[in-house]
Amino acid sequence: MATRINKYLSELGYCSRRRADRLIEEGKVTINGKVPEIGTKVDDCDLVEVEGKRIEKSTKQKKIYLAFNKPVGIVCTTNREVEPDNIIDFIKYPKRIFPIGRLDKWSEGLIFLTNDGDIVNKILRARNNHEKEYIVSVNRPINREFIQSMSNGIEILETITKNCFVKQMGAKKFKIILTEGLNRQIRRMCESLGYRVQSLKRVRIMNIKLDLPVGKYREFTKKELLELDKLLENSSKISD
Repeated sequence: MATRINKYLSELGYCSRRRADRLIEEGKVTINGKVPEIGTKVDDCDLVEVEGKRIEKSTKQKKIYLAFNKPVGIVCTTNREVEPDNIIDFIKYPKRIFPIGRLDKWSEGLIFLTNDGDIVNKILRARNNHEKEYIVSVNRPINREFIQSMSNGIEILETITKNCFVKQMGAKKFKIILTEGLNRQIRRMCESLGYRVQSLKRVRIMNIKLDLPVGKYREFTKKELLELDKLLENSSKISD
């Protein structure tokens, strides 16, 4: 049965569908020696290569799901040539995995890594309303007006952020729970109110909480996977 090339690569655990589309746009994917268009379908008799290396279906891979406490200074990318301080070289996991979403270089905390390309968009897509919780410190004291403004939505990147939960935790510290993931969202929200983020740590994604020393990773527990499956049951994906 023919499958779209981005889905084919994600099901093999090579990369996410979004990453596959970027590789196709960059001309790094070939099917039977030719560079395909996004949406081209393949089947088992086709020769698929990425950057000159053959990608083929072997015995079904065991799905890998890792929780990792990313340190400040590590970049969430699989492009090891462009960025020496990348998450893949730091972890040194023995099998091919990739991060689900991002934390910017100067942020720390919980991030997932996997070889399951199909789960990525279910977790990341904003309309699925999956929670991500952060603890943030800023450069000067915050007040009720700051909390209300952050909670009610702020105009950044030509859009208005969704309403979210924000709670003050100290003179310059607050907790925020987002269900979307705009580029550098919390930093931009704070900057729009005249504040500068000094530290930003993600402490929870959906049902999984940060419980690791900085720089360490662990596999999801069976209980966490079961709960995650239930939370993702009705989540939509970007169309095939």
